[in-house]
Amino acid sequence: MEPQLEQIREQQKETWNKFSPGWRKWDDFTMEFLRPMGQEIIQSLKLKDSDTVLDVAAGTGEPGLTIASIVKSGKVVITDLAEGMLEVARDNATQKQITNYETVACDVCELPFEDETFDAVSCRMGFMFFPDMLMAAKEMVRVLKPGGVIAASVWGVPDKNFWITATMSTITKNMQLPALLPGAPGMFRCGNPGFLADLFKQAGLKNVSEKEITGRVNYGSNDKYWNFMNDVAAPVVAAMNKADDATKFKIKKEVFELVDQKYPDKKAALDYGAVIVYGEK
Repeated sequence: MEPQLEQIREQQKETWNKFSPGWRKWDDFTMEFLRPMGQEIIQSLKLKDSDTVLDVAAGTGEPGLTIASIVKSGKVVITDLAEGMLEVARDNATQKQITNYETVACDVCELPFEDETFDAVSCRMGFMFFPDMLMAAKEMVRVLKPGGVIAASVWGVPDKNFWITATMSTITKNMQLPALLPGAPGMFRCGNPGFLADLFKQAGLKNVSEKEITGRVNYGSNDKYWNFMNDVAAPVVAAMNKADDATKFKIKKEVFELVDQKYPDKKAALDYGAVIVYGEK
């Protein structure tokens, strides 16, 4: 891997390890939020009881642990770059009494598995953070058995994801943030229609299809939304750490006003949009 990509990988690893306590704190809420994307992935995989499945960038364990409960005679290998996230996944597995799984901390661009090991591969909300997305897709294809399936989800375009843009657009308006390098990891890097599907085709997959999912994540109050974003959203925390108290107060006030303007019911149920892509080897 090129030095620049290795640097991005190490930055990603450091970030996700740093934020694993926040993800643990909000895990029940976050997993409920992301459940529709996980369900769509699982449905696309057409799982059999004896399948061996790879779940890439699984974070705190989903959809891998749910898949493990389906492939009762099979096994799920749950991977993530951050060991801190996998620690939460193992605790979740113990709580759910799931044993047909293992966790492996590794880089998706250098998967430590033999060719044609897995019947299916899942990846929920991981692709946009991979340093080299095409290399990642090719690695997933390499470890997939012929006839196997890969299903992945990514966030759609900013206009469909007010849950993140409400805060980030307000921060950007009030602070001078360094511009992202072209192609750098980010929430909306894969959001344009056809982007991930084209990547799957380049990696050698066939019968590639794409589906959009939209919905709302119900925070219940502006305060809960604000606390969530400041515990689990790395770009929000990074920016707010550089703001003085007056700027922080102003940003928070403006975010609340923006949310109330769009959703006058005061329940902070904010729109999201995701893209699920499926392909066969």
